[in-house]
Amino acid sequence: MSSQQHVIIGLSGGVDSAVAACLLVKQGYRVTGLNIRVLDTPEDAPALTPSAMKISDSAEFDFPVFTLNLSAKFARDVIGHFHDDYLGGRTPNPCMVCNKAIKWFGLFEAMRLLKADLVATGHYARAELRDGVTRLCKGIDPEKDQSYFLWMLTQAELAKTLFPLGGYTKAEVRELARSFRVHAAEKKESQEICFVPNDDYCTYLAGAIPGLEQRVAGGEIVDQAGRVIAHHRGYPFYTIGQRRGLGVATGEPMYVMKIDAERNRIHVSSKADLECHQLTTTGMNWSGIATPDNPFATEARIRYRDRQSACSVEPIGDDRTRVTFREPKQGVACGQAVVFYDGDEVLGGGIIAEVNPKKES
Repeated sequence: MSSQQHVIIGLSGGVDSAVAACLLVKQGYRVTGLNIRVLDTPEDAPALTPSAMKISDSAEFDFPVFTLNLSAKFARDVIGHFHDDYLGGRTPNPCMVCNKAIKWFGLFEAMRLLKADLVATGHYARAELRDGVTRLCKGIDPEKDQSYFLWMLTQAELAKTLFPLGGYTKAEVRELARSFRVHAAEKKESQEICFVPNDDYCTYLAGAIPGLEQRVAGGEIVDQAGRVIAHHRGYPFYTIGQRRGLGVATGEPMYVMKIDAERNRIHVSSKADLECHQLTTTGMNWSGIATPDNPFATEARIRYRDRQSACSVEPIGDDRTRVTFREPKQGVACGQAVVFYDGDEVLGGGIIAEVNPKKES
C-alpha cells in the first residue's frame, strides 16, 4: 500500500463508517470523507460541497469531508423502486438497491471529481484479490456480515473498494471507536428504512401514494381451493409469509403465500404451502466468477438473515437463472435477492422473479 493513495470513505454519521475512516488514516492512506445526502431538497446538478463534519475529538482524524446531495436520484431510483415493487405485488429491499444506485455511485463520482484512487465503506465485508479476481467475501463477524447486500457490485467496483471493518467484530469496532475518540462511539444502530417512519411501511405507502388505500381496499382473500374466505385492505399492504392482520378464521393458522397485484387478490394457505423448492431470478450479477454457461451446485441465501442452503443453479438466459434447492425454503418473496456463496465468497446474485412451490421434474 502506497502512502500516497487517496481514499474516499463514505460517512453516514454512525460508528462503523467513522471507525473505518480512522483505520484508513492509521494505515497511512490520504483520507477524504463523503457524506451523501438523500432526504434533502433535490438539486438539479448535484455537486461536492465542503462539510464541517468531524468524526472524532482527536486531531489525528481531522481530514476533509464533502457532502453530495443525491436526493433526486434517491427519490427516483430507491423510493421509486420501493413504490413500484409494492404496487407490483413484490417485496423490495431498498437498502440493497441504495448500495449500488446511491452509495457506490456517489463514492465513484467523488473519486472521479477529487482524482482519488480508491473508495471505502464501513460495511462488514471483505474484498480479497485471488488469481487476478477481486472476491467479495463475508465479514468475519457472522452477526454483522453484510455481504448479502453487496452482490450487485461489479468487478470494476470491487477492485477499487476497501472494507476496513471486514476483519473486525462489532464489539471490537466499539472498542476502537472509544480509543479513537469517535463521536458516535456509543450511538445505537438503526435497522429502519431511512425514509419509512417507525419502520411502518403500510402507513408510509398509504400517505406517499395518493388514493392508494381507496383504490385497493376490499380485495379478496382466497384459500388454496380458490374460495373467497375474507376481504383485505389492499394487496400492497401484505407480504409473503404474513400471518397477523389477515382477519381470517379457518381453524388453523393461515399465511400469505401469493400476492396477485393484477386482481388485488391475496392467496393464503397453511405454513407447509409456503415451502419453495425452486425459483427463477433476473438481473443477475456475477461478482467473483465468469457468467456460467452450465448448471452448477452451490449454496444460497434468500434473505439477509437466512442460512446458506445447498442448491443447483441453471443459467436460462442472459441475466436469468433457475435455482433448485435441495431442501425447500420458507416464505420466498419476489423482489428480494437470492445470493450465491461458495463458503465465505459471494459468487453473485439476482432478484427473485418467480417462485415455484414444486420442483420441476
